[in-house]
Amino acid sequence: MKFKGRIAVFGGRVITDSIYKDTVEIGKRMADENWLVFCGGGEGVMEAIAKGVSIRNGVCIGILKDKDFKSGNDFLSIPISTGLDITRNALISYNCDVGVAISGAYGTLSEIAFTLAQDKPLIAYNSWDIPKSINTNSVDSLITEVKNCLNQ
Repeated sequence: MKFKGRIAVFGGRVITDSIYKDTVEIGKRMADENWLVFCGGGEGVMEAIAKGVSIRNGVCIGILKDKDFKSGNDFLSIPISTGLDITRNALISYNCDVGVAISGAYGTLSEIAFTLAQDKPLIAYNSWDIPKSINTNSVDSLITEVKNCLNQ
């Protein structure tokens, strides 16, 4: 299967209903664009992005912090167990062309840092305001910015 891009989505476990809904929509749109999506495989943003991708029959890989691949959310296409706890955050950013941060706390901040340290584009949606990141305030603008970063 050939994908048009590899997108890592970072975000918090505890999020608002509004962020959850938007993230499901972002996942749908990413699947529609034929992007391979990576996430941490847990709850919150990770579940919402995987749900959106699965609704449109896309592929979402969850890089899990636990040793048991069954610990991932029910919407993942492929759960990958690591047993690395938060250290797995580096693996998520290493596997992408573009990083997308949605909401989030310190774990998300570490994923942002790993992505920017590799000189990869980082798009933030209701997330940390970090130099060199691209801040967006709508689902449409987020998808447009990812396309721009992928030169599509």
